[in-house]
Amino acid sequence: MRRRSLTKQTGGGKTPPDRSVILLLGRPCCRMAPRLQLERAAWRWVDTVKPEDVTEEHIEMAYRIRVPACKRGACRRNCKGNPNCLVGIGEHVWLGEIDENSFHNIDDPNSERRDKNKFVGLTNLGATCYVNTFLQVWFHNLELRKTLYMCQNSRAEEHNLDSDYEPQTICEHLQYLFALLQNSNRRYIDPSGLVKALGLNTGQQQDAQEFSKLFLSLLEDTLSKQKNPNLHNVIQQQFCGQFAYVTVCNQCGRASLLPSRFYELELNIQGHKQLTDCITEFLKEEKLEGDNRYFCENCQSKQNATRRIKLQTLPRTLNLQLMRFVFDRQTGHKKKLNTFISFPEILDMGPFLEQKGKLCCLYELSAVLIHRGVSAYSGHYIAHVRDSRTSDWYKFNDEEIEKMEGKKLQLGIEEDIADTKSQARKPKCSKGYHCSRNAYMLVYKQWSEYDAFLQRLVERDNKKFEEWCKEMADMRKQSVDKGKAKHEEVKELYKLLPAEDGKLFEFVPLDWLKNWLDDATATKSIDNLKFLCTHGKLHPDKIGEVKRISLKAADHFFKRYGGSPRLDRSSLCKDCVVQRCRVLRLKNQLNEDYKDISNLVKIPVKSNQGFWVGKASLRSWRQLALEHIPLLHFFFIKEQQNDEEMKTFNEDIVCVHGSLSISDGEKRLVSDEVWNRIKVYFPKAPEFTCQQEPCQQCIMLDREGKENEALNKMIANEQKANLLNLFQEKNRPTLQKWPQDTEVLYIVSLFFVEEWKKFIRKPAKGNPVSSVGNSVLLCPHGGFMFTYDSMVKGDAQQIVLLWPGEWDVIRRHFLVDQAISICRLSEKTQNTMNAQYRTQPDLCKDCREGLIFQQQRDMREYTQATVYIRKVVDNKRIMKEAVPELNASGSDAEDEKEVAKVKGESDPDFYQVIQFLIVSYKSGIRRSARHRKLRGEKALIVSANQTLKELKIQIMHAFSVAPFDQNLTIDGRHLTDDSATLGSLGVIPDSIIFLKADEPIADYAAMDDVYQGKLNLKQMYSVNLHLFI
Repeated sequence: MRRRSLTKQTGGGKTPPDRSVILLLGRPCCRMAPRLQLERAAWRWVDTVKPEDVTEEHIEMAYRIRVPACKRGACRRNCKGNPNCLVGIGEHVWLGEIDENSFHNIDDPNSERRDKNKFVGLTNLGATCYVNTFLQVWFHNLELRKTLYMCQNSRAEEHNLDSDYEPQTICEHLQYLFALLQNSNRRYIDPSGLVKALGLNTGQQQDAQEFSKLFLSLLEDTLSKQKNPNLHNVIQQQFCGQFAYVTVCNQCGRASLLPSRFYELELNIQGHKQLTDCITEFLKEEKLEGDNRYFCENCQSKQNATRRIKLQTLPRTLNLQLMRFVFDRQTGHKKKLNTFISFPEILDMGPFLEQKGKLCCLYELSAVLIHRGVSAYSGHYIAHVRDSRTSDWYKFNDEEIEKMEGKKLQLGIEEDIADTKSQARKPKCSKGYHCSRNAYMLVYKQWSEYDAFLQRLVERDNKKFEEWCKEMADMRKQSVDKGKAKHEEVKELYKLLPAEDGKLFEFVPLDWLKNWLDDATATKSIDNLKFLCTHGKLHPDKIGEVKRISLKAADHFFKRYGGSPRLDRSSLCKDCVVQRCRVLRLKNQLNEDYKDISNLVKIPVKSNQGFWVGKASLRSWRQLALEHIPLLHFFFIKEQQNDEEMKTFNEDIVCVHGSLSISDGEKRLVSDEVWNRIKVYFPKAPEFTCQQEPCQQCIMLDREGKENEALNKMIANEQKANLLNLFQEKNRPTLQKWPQDTEVLYIVSLFFVEEWKKFIRKPAKGNPVSSVGNSVLLCPHGGFMFTYDSMVKGDAQQIVLLWPGEWDVIRRHFLVDQAISICRLSEKTQNTMNAQYRTQPDLCKDCREGLIFQQQRDMREYTQATVYIRKVVDNKRIMKEAVPELNASGSDAEDEKEVAKVKGESDPDFYQVIQFLIVSYKSGIRRSARHRKLRGEKALIVSANQTLKELKIQIMHAFSVAPFDQNLTIDGRHLTDDSATLGSLGVIPDSIIFLKADEPIADYAAMDDVYQGKLNLKQMYSVNLHLFI
């Protein structure tokens, strides 16, 4: 079958129609045209149709009514240029079979339910796994649990079970937590109440062994205050044993006995493989010789002796701490020993007891606490705990709990977080023994129910959990029912969406259709207001943001979701189409003129013909034309900005006097034809023929400027020749070494000299300096502001000293408002010469004290200032530079917090003087910002209200030195008070602080956590125990 070709008759030949025209006429096409091509095709007819000849057919083409709809699978994404394309708007989600779970994002609440005969886990709040392991171990100690349930709770009778229960004391928190762990329906419990009550930082992992000691101490103190006397010694009965240090004098044989209590035995594991070997070393005999000799009270002198530990009594629960975390003196921080240790399930402590008696010496393993990780400062804590009722072993890993049986029953074995190649193989263990390289605490036990109030609390929590489960299930069901209904609605309505040819239709927003198909977004009412033109109809430019749908589908949408206005066929705006037709035709004409003028300006113009135009105007005349023609500006310029801000053509060659500019580089000649065609678009543009003379006033000003420039150069050369040493800063007098044969030196402000040098270097770009403003160095009373000593130490940076000869030159060339000089007065006393110095004008003491007061206050209120840290190497200081005068000692700094009233404060002009000093000090009279940085020195940004502790943390990150290894000095003073502010310690901007490190620290990031954590531990337990981390 032959395919019929589409052609149109033009003259005597046949020309195939444009592909985009085929689309707009509704004829089939192999594929959809891009949006740009559709845009052009929608208005291609304007070239041959005048605005007054626009018909309904042209309006439909402008609104693309006849563009065919896309079929599913033909478009990867929705065609915004085609209002009939309803593909790729989210319909694919609904047109197939849908899983019910896709209608909601609610997890099955039963996944949070505790399994039958399973224990309850504990939530890890960030870095609290070490707390969770101990809580599980203590919970499985039935005697301790029963004891806690016996603790009196005074609020039990008063509490209303309809309200939430908030425990107040540590004991109440443990009671409630253990009750929930025992009978809760939840799979895991949140321990945040207890953690908060302990003051723990959930983001920092603390030392687990120290936590165990301090917590038991805190619990013992709490139970000792209970009214029930049976609870006072529970911790001692459960965990406390007794041993004695026995020291025997080798001379007289006298034995000295020092009894001591213990709650756990700290066993060294380095060099050992068996737990019994570790206990044996703990009890072994130690020789006291040399400097470590023992003072014998019987001999009344120091004697060689032996000392050992004798176990006297053992607790019911025996805690054995395996010292895996030890301090490495070479690196200066803790490290972990990954030594394998073998330990038995049944431990016989009989051989280690001094006197057995009737004591039970057999202990059964009940818990193994494990640290996963190779570093002492990071890792994860897990507990293996035996259920005393069933003797089954369980692994407690925060929320996850796993029963250990069969091959999984390997106590103390957990994979490291970061495996290393150097890991040793696990040794073979005999039956009844286990080996571990990560176990750090073993719990052995010798060989509990809660009261009605706690029972009611647990029942209430279980009731709340069941209600939550039901609520979640109902929400899941509602979401599924709603999703199914939406599924059916979409499948039915999507079939009705396409508007058939010749049938009624309406327009709805594309974004609204997408939201309707997006189940995660609530469907709002239809809002078509933003698509309206000034005539209240559909704007042609908005056709890409709406879709044409059938009237039946539109009726359903507006009835169910509401909205307005409704846009049907009558909303196609003929006025907008006619206006756009007129604009496009005008733009096409402009484009043709632009091409012609671009070619014409390339033709050379005779010097006695043509017109002057600005080069910038000529480059951008088309853009200017679009802006000057209202219709073109509205349609094409409203979202564009012209880089060259120009209001009128040719204004760039109009001078300030309204005449032709004298700059030849800004203008050029164009032919009469070019000017006439451009003037059509700019009838009011300034016109300059080739015979037009440039502005005479501008010529005169230009000539005067060149003469002034030559004069300035001559003045600069003369002043430079007369003051060459001052300009080059050579052969300058100094106060430290007063020049011989000179009794008087003159002073000018540094500001004057700097401004004068700027003029000398570039005389053409500035005016000559005419006067010397020395009044900036004087107070309002006319007195000088600086002493000889202050100028020697620092204030000399704000002044410049002149030789008498230079001063004479200065007076000849400049107007001096106030002469300032300093002279040396010599006195001879007993063959020695004492030099004294005096300034003219004399020093104003009142204002000088005010200046010092202001400087000190500013130095203590700085923010974002720089200080320099110099590290001391091999006990030798790096060369010390002069320290600013205001570096006061620690005691002086404290005394200066309350400064006495400055003399002269009663003067009416006092506050005026202070205000003057503030302005002068901050604008001109301030220290030089230059600092010669030495090797091994680093600059830090600090503030006056920052504490020394915060500075030490900055230094730690800069030099890798832990805060507690830093010895800081400034001006010979040691900085030790971590809580003091830098301002109170006399640290000012540009200070130099010397750092001496006790030990080099490599893992300073870990040290940061430890340094912060140490302080937190002291605060959280409120006990006077030294924490070694």
